Amino acid sequence: MSVVIRLIGVVALVLGLGAELVLAQSPSPPPNDRFSPGELIEAGHNFFGGVSRGLAQIIERAGSQWGLPNGYILGQEGGGAFVAGLRYGEGTLYTKNAGDLRVYWQGPSLGWDAGGEGARTMMLVYNLPATEAVYQRFGGVDGSAYLVGGLGMTVLTANNIVLVPIRSGVGVRLGANIGYLKFTREPTWNPF
Repeated sequence: MSVVIRLIGVVALVLGLGAELVLAQSPSPPPNDRFSPGELIEAGHNFFGGVSRGLAQIIERAGSQWGLPNGYILGQEGGGAFVAGLRYGEGTLYTKNAGDLRVYWQGPSLGWDAGGEGARTMMLVYNLPATEAVYQRFGGVDGSAYLVGGLGMTVLTANNIVLVPIRSGVGVRLGANIGYLKFTREPTWNPF
């Protein structure tokens, strides 16, 4: 019995040392079509202003889950809800190799949610195969809890593309909902 326990201990030690060696290796440089965390934090700092510390933490968290984005959107949006809600926004999609693209988004939501807000929004875009691929619906779950102002992150997905909206808003909002954002070339009032 003690031989088995010692063997398990040795295996755990070897696996632990192997994991430390893997973690100690320096990461490969980012491909030229990806944005580094430093580039994103600088763009966010210029866009959001004083909420840079919270923004840096959110960008680091998103980067640890999905890697480096190959695009980001800077814009503004407004929304409101009382059980059912709507959100409208506009901004510019920035990429390193495919240029910049004006985008508009709108979408409905449903859930335990009430309030309204206006927000500056930075959306990190992962796995975007072409700029035109942004024109579709991205679904996800959202939660908000702030009075006067706040900073939050959501995750939306469609066809292996991941969007991570980071919002710095003013207003009063409390709740959680499920919904989607539809991205279009032109502004529209139709959220469906």
